[in-house]
Amino acid sequence: MAAYGLYTHIASNKFRSMLLLAGLFFLIYVMVFAGALIGEVVIDSGRTVDYYLAAAARDLIKAFPVATIAAALWIVIAYFFHQNIIDAVTGGEDVTRLQAPRLYNLLENLCISRGIPMPKLKIMDSDALNAFATGLNRRQYSVTVTTGLLNALTDQEIEAVLGHELTHIRNGDVQLMVIAVVIAGVVGFFAELFFRSFFYSNWNFGGGRSSRSSDSDSKSSGGGAVIAVILAVALIALAWALSLVVRLALSRSREYLADAGSVELTKNPDAMISALRKIDDRGELPGATSAVMEMCVDNPREGFADLFATHPSVDSRIAALVKYAGGHDPGPIPLLPDAPDGQLDQPPAGQLPVGPWNDGRGSQGPWARLRGPWGRHR
Repeated sequence: MAAYGLYTHIASNKFRSMLLLAGLFFLIYVMVFAGALIGEVVIDSGRTVDYYLAAAARDLIKAFPVATIAAALWIVIAYFFHQNIIDAVTGGEDVTRLQAPRLYNLLENLCISRGIPMPKLKIMDSDALNAFATGLNRRQYSVTVTTGLLNALTDQEIEAVLGHELTHIRNGDVQLMVIAVVIAGVVGFFAELFFRSFFYSNWNFGGGRSSRSSDSDSKSSGGGAVIAVILAVALIALAWALSLVVRLALSRSREYLADAGSVELTKNPDAMISALRKIDDRGELPGATSAVMEMCVDNPREGFADLFATHPSVDSRIAALVKYAGGHDPGPIPLLPDAPDGQLDQPPAGQLPVGPWNDGRGSQGPWARLRGPWGRHR
């Protein structure tokens, strides 16, 4: 199913995590140097390129301790508060055994069966069919599932999805994904800040010394300022692009291994296959950032965007489960269409398993929405 074994995958994740953390500091220094170049041009726009490069290098040396402390502080903030940030974006809320007994018991039974520490359980109010795991250590690990997933999947399918997320935690995938989000977030923020400052400001290259220089010197120095700014913008764009490339470090093989881990936990490949069929093209979380979507069971991508997807296609994942786990593919599974506005979906009796999210009379629990979770989500 994968080109290398589980323990090699875990060791590789740890190694890549260290590289990504080192890469965060490197990209911060690149951003500081680029900012210094622009700052020097603003202060005096009548110098040569060599002058700006040397001045920016001196500024970088002076700012090196501050930049290092700022990057380290961001890592500390992300370490302790990343879950709060993700919850604020997704709206996930902690639930207890009393609030979601069946879901809680499914997760607890899986953890007990393999001696895995019980992560926190969260529910996100969304019609989308998806789930994701987060956390950097045992005290922080959590699994978040959407109400749409709870409504549309059977107990066996939900158990398979929970097994998938527990495998991500056990394999160390979660730490790598969170670190990648931290790097992409901080570099993207400062890159956008610089670009906004650049494009929404009035720049006057070469005007600073024109009254004290000859025409040729003015043209030369003005050209130096333009070249310095172009170089700075190129460096910022490069840092931003590298922060996106960080996502490519999230090997697609992790999803195959998580699917296999789910089958190993549940002994039910057909449940994982049918869960993927129901989730396919219905997992887009409204308002969630691309970084959050990359943590999910499925991250819908189409066309050119699929070239940079961090998840393999559902078809390829199911093909692997059929080939290596002996599962059976039922093909696309249609769900009930959305109800008209102002009405709750009322599936036929027996259409969905009776449980805390479906009492057999069409009720969908305290998170019921006017448009049900059975339609296609885009």
